[in-house]
Amino acid sequence: MKKTLLFAVLLSFIIQLSAQIPDAQQYICPPCGSHCDEEVHDKPGVCSHCNMVLIRKDLSKTIAFYLQDGVEVLDFAGPMEVFSYAGYNVFTVSKNKQSIKSQGILTVTPDYSITDAPEADILAFFGGNAAAAFNDKEVINWVNRQDDVQFHFSVCTGAFVLAEAGILDGNTATTFHNALNSLEKNYPKIDVRKDVRFVDNGEVITTAGISAGIDGALHLVAKLQGLNAAKRTAYYMEYDNWVPGDGLILSKDNPYEKSGIDLEQFTGWYEFKDATEIQLELKEGELQAIVDGIDYPIYHENGDVFSDVGNEPIHFVREMGELIGYRLEPEGQLYKKLD
Repeated sequence: MKKTLLFAVLLSFIIQLSAQIPDAQQYICPPCGSHCDEEVHDKPGVCSHCNMVLIRKDLSKTIAFYLQDGVEVLDFAGPMEVFSYAGYNVFTVSKNKQSIKSQGILTVTPDYSITDAPEADILAFFGGNAAAAFNDKEVINWVNRQDDVQFHFSVCTGAFVLAEAGILDGNTATTFHNALNSLEKNYPKIDVRKDVRFVDNGEVITTAGISAGIDGALHLVAKLQGLNAAKRTAYYMEYDNWVPGDGLILSKDNPYEKSGIDLEQFTGWYEFKDATEIQLELKEGELQAIVDGIDYPIYHENGDVFSDVGNEPIHFVREMGELIGYRLEPEGQLYKKLD
């Protein structure tokens, strides 16, 4: 009986201690609908259940996707993939909870209506019959009632919702190529740009049509979590054609500033696990580890510290200024540089 009581006390103490760990030191799994969504980790890495990269708990955001009947599939599905993998909690909102048809093909049942939707850190709007949203005064009133929103985000003609709500007044914006002139004509307080993938005003991000929403979403991830987090997301999605920073950035928090480090010095052959070898090469300005014929990007963090696709650290080691190898733990095994 005493042992059982002692165990209960110790368990309670451990739970309380875990709850006191700052969010910046806690890592969670991107939501996947499994039990691992509830697990909290004390260091970065990969979820052992769903194999997704863990993210810092304090960097997770809640995003409301407003969807109207006829919404373009890729307009919202592309950013949804980005934000979900980046670890954000995405929920869908429509005027009511009735099922909608995306492009007349995909049936979507919204999670909430505008009368019961919870607060969100980010509000997102999308094209495809966008007039059903921006011509609806009840929807626009709902948008304007959201006082605690940190960012507004739009894809394609979803920009018209932000325009009608007055959120784009005095700002620079873009939209779908066929709607650029209409946005410029009907909303003269907006500086409309016609040759960019996305526009970042700081707290408002608008993108061009359809696939450009993926670029804008990756850009927002880079703003909030750092460029390497966006690169990992693009790698996971196999979005090889993403050009980081390929948009108009008017905000001061530009995540694409160069570190100035010479990556060429890290290239060469190294020892690897199980008495094998790996080669590090520089390809299109990025350091790549070639393992069994497959390229895996390695991301520079600071100094001689890098991270892999699973956000695990790689510590390069020097002697007398010369690289001699790397460790996967600060004081772990040294894998020697072979050439």
